[in-house]
Formats: sequence, structure tokens, C-alpha cells
Amino acid sequence: MEFRIQDEVIRIAPRDASRLLSVLRDRFRARRGFALATLNLDHLVKLRHDSAFLAAYLRHDLVVADGNPVVWLSRLAGRPVGLVPGADMVVPMTRLAAEAGASVALVGSTEAALHAAGEGLCDRVPGLVIAARIAPPMGFDPLGTQGTEVIAALRASGAGLCLLALGAPKQEIFAARAHAALPHMGFASIGAGLDFIAGVQPRAPLWARRLALEWLWRMVSSPRRLVPRYARCAAILPGLMVAAWRLRG
Repeated sequence: MEFRIQDEVIRIAPRDASRLLSVLRDRFRARRGFALATLNLDHLVKLRHDSAFLAAYLRHDLVVADGNPVVWLSRLAGRPVGLVPGADMVVPMTRLAAEAGASVALVGSTEAALHAAGEGLCDRVPGLVIAARIAPPMGFDPLGTQGTEVIAALRASGAGLCLLALGAPKQEIFAARAHAALPHMGFASIGAGLDFIAGVQPRAPLWARRLALEWLWRMVSSPRRLVPRYARCAAILPGLMVAAWRLRG
């Protein structure tokens, strides 16, 4: 499945969670890094208006579908992909890293949340080593000196996997920059994934996720922030549906 934005094309690959984990297993064993982005409808809105975000996305070598609308559009296009929520990949990714002897760095959120997330991950993944916990200050600039400092800290940590919880577009912009500087390290943008594990942010219940209603649960939980965002997402859906239908040919 692919999405054309301006004159560029963003392709979803690997196609599903099992293929993603197979690719990551090979990368960890070979000490070969990556930059993983989790594409959703909000990203598709932002990518149309943020040239730095688009440039960063194009430098990611792994892109998966993190959102049911993206999955539905792929089916409409006759090029189906599986749903791969970034939050659901945190534990499987860290398990693969631990099995390969690669330590993990956590970047984003707050110091307290990172501490709790690290404890939660170590409880779930035997043998996992947290090499660094880095909570950048508010207003973190992924392309400025603050980004340079975080890259230096990651290099010193020796980590093989970095989980980024900075929010879009900062986490993807930083991932693209850091992956170029540290090609042996894997960078995965997982949004609120660490906050979920830390317990500082509640996730939609399993029944809502299974019914593809996580977006509604989140909107009701935070309407002032999310109603405008989802309205912008809804506005681009008709055009995306037309483009997906045309891909069938």
C-alpha cells in the first residue's frame, strides 16, 4: 500500500506485525539499525503541510499501519496490510532486542514515566537491559543542539534499540536524524506506548480496540484536544478513498 503526498510516495512495508518482527529479529542479530514509523490518519494530515515531517518520513526504512483507517484504505486499494499499533509493538520489540543481547534506550515523556516504563518492561521481558532513560525538556528541538545532545547520550549508552515517545512529528524527525548518525541502532516511534506501560496514561479498553473504536474512546476522554484533530482527519478521508480506489487498477 502506498500514499502519494505532493510528489513523494510513502509505502507501507513490512505489511503486518509478523513480517515486521521477522525483519527486526534479523536486524538485531546483524547489529543493523533501522527507523520505524507508525503511519496513521493524523500523520497523513500533518505530512501534507509539514515539509520537515515529510522529509523525515521518507528517510524511514520501515513504515507500518498504525490506524484502522489506513488498513481500510489498503483493502479498498486491493493491497491489504495488517494493523500494527506502535504501542502493541513495544514489548515484542524489546523482547527481540533482549534475545539478541541488545540493550534499550527510552527517550521522551518524563523522568518518572520513563522510570516506571523501564521497570514495567523489565518485568515483562526477562534479561532486558535499559541502557538509558532520556526525558528531553519541553520545547525539545530534534534538529537543534538538544537533538545533538540526545544523539551523543545514545551513542554513549551503547543501546541497540531506542524507543521514542516524543509525539509526531518530533519523534519521526529525530529518528531520521539519529538513524543517520547511529546506523547500528534501531529507532522506533511509539507515541504514548511508554506512558501506557508506565500507567501514567490510560489506554482504551481491549473491547474498544477490537471494535476499532479506540479513536472514539480517546476523543471522549479528551474532546478539546482531539475533536479538532479528528475533524481534520475526516476531511481528508474522501480524497484518500478516491486515491485508494484508483490504485485497484
